[in-house]
Amino acid sequence: MARLLPVALEKLIDELGRLPGVGSRTAERYAYYLLKADQRINTSLAGAIHDIHDRVKTCPVTFALIDTDQEVSPLYSDSDRDKTLIAVVEEPLDIVALERTGNFNGTYHVLGGAISPIDGVGPEHLHIPELLKRLVQDKVKEIIIATNASVEGESTALFLQKHIKDASVEVSMSRLARGIPVGVDLEYADQITLSHALEGRRSL
Repeated sequence: MARLLPVALEKLIDELGRLPGVGSRTAERYAYYLLKADQRINTSLAGAIHDIHDRVKTCPVTFALIDTDQEVSPLYSDSDRDKTLIAVVEEPLDIVALERTGNFNGTYHVLGGAISPIDGVGPEHLHIPELLKRLVQDKVKEIIIATNASVEGESTALFLQKHIKDASVEVSMSRLARGIPVGVDLEYADQITLSHALEGRRSL
C-alpha cells in the first residue's frame, strides 16, 4: 500500500501524538499547522524544546520548577512570603493556578505526584520527608493540603494528615474547600473557584 504522507510528516504526527491529551487527529492538525507555518516559528519551538532540560531545574526546598541560575524558588526566598504557611500541592503547575488567585501569601511544597498504587506510586515516591523537615526548620504554623479533588488526591491528603500527626509536629492542617469539583485538576480550575476554595478551607 502506498504511503499516504511523507515520512517526515508522519514522524512528527507520531511524536506529537505522544503528548498527554493529544489524540491522533489533534496531532495531525498540529503537524499540518507546523508544516505550513513560517520556519521561524518552527525554529523557535524547536529551540524551546531543546533548552527545557538545560534551563529548568527543581528547587531543592520546595520542589517547584526554577531557572538553573536560581538557588531556590523565588516564592520561597521572597522575604514578604509567610514561611510559616505552606500549601502542599501535587505538581509544580498547581502553584501557578493558586498564585493566579492572588489570595495566597505563603510558600509551597510540591509532592511530585499523588499516591496511586495502580500506577506504582507510593508514599515513598513523594517529597514527604522533606516536608516534615520544613515543618521544623521554618517553624510552620499551618499547612493547606491542596491536593487535587480526585481519589488519588484524597488518599494522599489523608496519608499526609496521619503522617504529620504521627510525627508529633504541632501544626494546624486544613484542606481546600469543596469549591473545586471532583475530577478537576488545580491547573484547570478557574480563578474564582480557587479563590473561594482558599478562603473557605476547612480544618482537619
